[in-house]
Amino acid sequence: MNGNAAVDACVREHPDLVLMDLALPEVDGVEATRLIMSAAPCAIVIMTANIGANASRVYEAMGYGALDVVVVPAAGPVETSADSARLLAKIETIRKLVGVGTPVDPRRRAYVKHVPPADLVAIGASAGGPSALAVLLSGLPRSFPGAVVIVQHVDQQFTAGMANWLNGRSLLPVRVAQEGDAPAAGAVLLAATDGHLSLNRAGLLGYSVEPAGYTYRPSIDVFFRSVSRYWRGRAVGVVLTGMGRDGAFGLKALREAGWPTIAQDERSSAVYGMPKAAAALGAAEVLPLDRIAPRLSALCGEPTALGLAT
Repeated sequence: MNGNAAVDACVREHPDLVLMDLALPEVDGVEATRLIMSAAPCAIVIMTANIGANASRVYEAMGYGALDVVVVPAAGPVETSADSARLLAKIETIRKLVGVGTPVDPRRRAYVKHVPPADLVAIGASAGGPSALAVLLSGLPRSFPGAVVIVQHVDQQFTAGMANWLNGRSLLPVRVAQEGDAPAAGAVLLAATDGHLSLNRAGLLGYSVEPAGYTYRPSIDVFFRSVSRYWRGRAVGVVLTGMGRDGAFGLKALREAGWPTIAQDERSSAVYGMPKAAAALGAAEVLPLDRIAPRLSALCGEPTALGLAT
């Protein structure tokens, strides 16, 4: 099948999931992903045989709304078994994700009073996240005083490459978060494994297999809740584009703890799932992507409280 045929099929059939090869004739997998997400949005998983050679194209496709990426199962009984199991696990994860509805809580907060500026910015993103993160990080100045920690849904084989890719688009240094790291002002850390990233009582980052029952690993909700519980300084939570509702309840926990929270708006989101869920809970101020970085700079730079309209 060529890329044009894939787009036509998605418009006609409305599939639940598309496994998208990057190397399609006529229209490649990146452009096909863009066209599908514009005309007939659905869950798309990018498949590639070469991680290193195709990393930038993978991130570009994810910027258009692809949900995840997987290595094409290789030849040979051992490799095929391992890679096939990984692919099947991703398909099962997405099956659960697509079937999840968006909860609605009528108890909305119109504003949060007397919120101090943030010194930890906790960001969650999924489908469409790489491009959104690049835009957000490029808008933060070199003098940005906050620490930034990102949980992006992406296969652990691609996290190091994504950190390098974002580092080339950010004025702040970006690297993979290691066990025992402390969030530091003026630096960006990216969750790196299939384990959950969270803060401990000492304010240090770590990875854990628990809780085991979460659909997505790493879970944005798990990280946000650890921030609301253990971060001793000031914090702000941000949920960017993504499918499902991961991060919505964690963002609400941050807001109820008294911290400002932000969700990307529908117009600028590649996939308006996670931000929509957060907005439905009354858990965030809703902003277009290009206004989030200036808002973070204001929150981290102003010594006085800022009210948050939702």
